[in-house]
Amino acid sequence: MKIIILGAGQVGGTLVENLVGEQNDITLVEQNLDRLRELQDRFDIQVIHGHAAHPETLRRAGAEDADMLIAVTNSDETNMIACQVAYSLFHTPTKIARIRADQYLKYKGDLFGDNAIPVDHIISPESLVTNYIRRLVDYPGALQVLDFADGKVGLVAVKAYYGGPLVGNALSTLREHMPNVDTRVAAIFRQGRAIKPQGTTVIEADDEVFFIAASGHIRAVMSELQRLEQPYRKVMIAGGGNIGAGLAKQLEKKYAVKLIERSPARAAYLSEKLSNTIVFTGDASDQELLQEEHIDQTDVFIAVTNDDEVNIMSAMLAKQLGAHKVMVLIQRSAYVDLVQGGTIDIAISPQTATISALLTHIRRADIVNVYSLRRGAAEAIEAVAHGDAGTSHVVGRAVADIKLPPGASIGAIVRGEEVLIAHDRTVIESGDHVILFLVNKQHITAVEKLFQPSALFF
Repeated sequence: MKIIILGAGQVGGTLVENLVGEQNDITLVEQNLDRLRELQDRFDIQVIHGHAAHPETLRRAGAEDADMLIAVTNSDETNMIACQVAYSLFHTPTKIARIRADQYLKYKGDLFGDNAIPVDHIISPESLVTNYIRRLVDYPGALQVLDFADGKVGLVAVKAYYGGPLVGNALSTLREHMPNVDTRVAAIFRQGRAIKPQGTTVIEADDEVFFIAASGHIRAVMSELQRLEQPYRKVMIAGGGNIGAGLAKQLEKKYAVKLIERSPARAAYLSEKLSNTIVFTGDASDQELLQEEHIDQTDVFIAVTNDDEVNIMSAMLAKQLGAHKVMVLIQRSAYVDLVQGGTIDIAISPQTATISALLTHIRRADIVNVYSLRRGAAEAIEAVAHGDAGTSHVVGRAVADIKLPPGASIGAIVRGEEVLIAHDRTVIESGDHVILFLVNKQHITAVEKLFQPSALFF
């Protein structure tokens, strides 16, 4: 696939890293010459120095025969105009734009489309991160919670702790512990290394376990792997930007929410817009303020300002002062591994959420959802099976008979409203939504080919 990426910031650079090894012809457009050279030295890509929305820049980038244009510059307006130019002058088939401003997103149904601004798919990082954090709040103790099939199925990552009923026992005992709950362990990471889950595999403390279950069974499965945490009640958010405000709006319906915002004007605005959130003006790293607001009674402290250092320091202080759990938004991917697992319980990378959404539109075959996991090394995919036994490599075949690439596993199948946890004898039917886990995303091309119907094969 020939793909043009506009913008070499953190999202653009991470996207290049994810796609360059997958038989794609990548051209990167960027105005910052130093950043362009840096990425050209690291990856086998074409680079174009110029303004992302200018017709001549797009012509030099090969927009006339490109399959897809992905506009992820820091400017919403540049991204939108670039899509318009690609559509009007070069007839580029697929155009994706990162749009961050709420004023545009509010009217996206009227603004975007072939008869308006020709953007085929909109990526909104703030909305993606807000939804990601909300799921973590809804499932205390989870490291990640990913939704598939319109929320019918969840892929959840948890850390197995000493004292959990399953620690020290084989996976085969999971069915004995929960005879009425069907689940499947999709992957286990032990000290950073992937272990293929088998019935004889013994769960050890500190294992990172990914399991798939119907959404209604997630908390029951989590209770088998770790001491089940009580549902959160009191939430404190540091930062009243788009993410903080959006998160407060979602959470205030169910939780007692406090929000700390440095800007008095922004705090006054939020206090008017939010119905049940208590908004304070102040510094989230102010010890006296945190103590006055009873940080020691807070179930989860979530730092989502625009400054990584402020987020990290305020969360560390909140944890020291008694907050039960702390989550931190971190823009710089290099910081994520440094801080998570110590004082910081969960470090959240907006790039990971954005890349996952972009990959959903880039993957071949009928791919409904893609989640990039473990800093891009692994992926979880929801693919739709099409065809019949004569045209498909998966339809009409039992899971055990499907030739999956190394490290890939089928975790669940959604058939209409029914959730089927995959077992060896489960037969896939046309129209099924199949949830797969790839320990090594280098095999993604093989998985895509599995789900692409073809002429009769022998």
